[in-house]
Amino acid sequence: MPDIKKLLIANRGEIALRIHRACHEMGIRTVAVHSTADTDAMHVRLADEAICIGPPPASESYLNVANIISAAEISGADAVHPGYGFLSENARFAEIVEAHGLLFVGPKPEHIRTMGDKVAAKRTAGALGLPLVPGSDGAIGDLAEARAIAARIGYPVIIKAASGGGGRGMKVVGDPDALETQMQQAGSEAKAAFGDATVYLEKYLGNPRHIEFQVFGDGKGQAIHLGERDCSLQRRHQKVLEEAPSSVITPEERARMGGIVARAMADMAYRGAGTIEFLWEDGDFYFIEMNTRLQVEHPVTEAITGLDLVREQIRIAEGHPLTLRQQDVEFRGHAIECRINAEDPRTFAPSPGLVTQYHAPGGMNVRVDSGLYAGYRVPPYYDSMIAKLIVYGTTRAGAIRRLRRALEEFVIEGMKTTIPLHQALIEDPDFQRGDYTIKWLEQWLAGEEEEE
Repeated sequence: MPDIKKLLIANRGEIALRIHRACHEMGIRTVAVHSTADTDAMHVRLADEAICIGPPPASESYLNVANIISAAEISGADAVHPGYGFLSENARFAEIVEAHGLLFVGPKPEHIRTMGDKVAAKRTAGALGLPLVPGSDGAIGDLAEARAIAARIGYPVIIKAASGGGGRGMKVVGDPDALETQMQQAGSEAKAAFGDATVYLEKYLGNPRHIEFQVFGDGKGQAIHLGERDCSLQRRHQKVLEEAPSSVITPEERARMGGIVARAMADMAYRGAGTIEFLWEDGDFYFIEMNTRLQVEHPVTEAITGLDLVREQIRIAEGHPLTLRQQDVEFRGHAIECRINAEDPRTFAPSPGLVTQYHAPGGMNVRVDSGLYAGYRVPPYYDSMIAKLIVYGTTRAGAIRRLRRALEEFVIEGMKTTIPLHQALIEDPDFQRGDYTIKWLEQWLAGEEEEE
């Protein structure tokens, strides 16, 4: 398989810039695609070529498969990297890319399709030996089946949409009397959001943590894991801050579960980057889903392993073997990532607008992934994340101290951002102890509101 000479980046914002930088370090030319709203975006300015693929709505630009393929053909690109979001987990897009003789920098289409269907993913995960949350074996057929399963595993239970995520089509049921109503509501929400009313049922864990393992496969039966990330600090099922390693996972647990997920990916002949997500409670892991793409929070894994994950994705797409064997992977120190959003830090209302002043923090082991610059206008059409601040320290306490300093230096003026939220969050004693779960942040936010 020939090495990539020119790569089209089918995304925008900081991840498009991240991919561009990795490509240029590898001697690969880049093609940026953009909507009319992103004409002045940093990734567009820095790419070797840029092609407009449509108006601001994502459905007419970043999700417009025909226009993206046309841009690849016009520019002479020989590969496409989807980044995350948009078309990154669209199996049909991956098939179309490959049908046009282009390399898809991502997993095989069949793996994207299987893991994108949560029912099929759970069934596949179980067959591969991953521990599952007790619940239905697949989609729930009717209310009687749901009642029987709920009675067997015990309340509370959670009903989830088979397609999609982000908390939509998800309902917690505390007792049998509420099951029918909540099941109907979950199905209706799933149908409206994803075009698929299929739901499944699981045991609702009381107060778990969200632990995910980064995996890489060469597509030929070899796979490794790169440790775990703790993504428990969430608001409305959206991650706010991530860190690696987790403060609750022991080296023995990491080696055991990492070995299980790596063997599962090897058995699948999985290709490229992937993330296996678990709920963790009282020492037990429960599979919830797999993301067949690069994660927003991949920099914390890069920080503690020293491996460039985007570079590794590209090398695997070119047909090269994995850079590291499992015994070569070393975990050193601690890394934390803050997602900086253009939002009111208290109400979380979107706050797009003109960046009047911008200064990124610097210094040893401080990284900022962002496409912002003074004079850039953040468009209102897309996700509100405008920057990621990643810090590394030899210890978790050292990383927190460095993060405090970096947040103080970070200047983004002209709009409201969530920088003050992160500044308050890292001063909380529970956070400093690493004592939090997936419910902690929303409870903390509610307490902040009460104090006002």
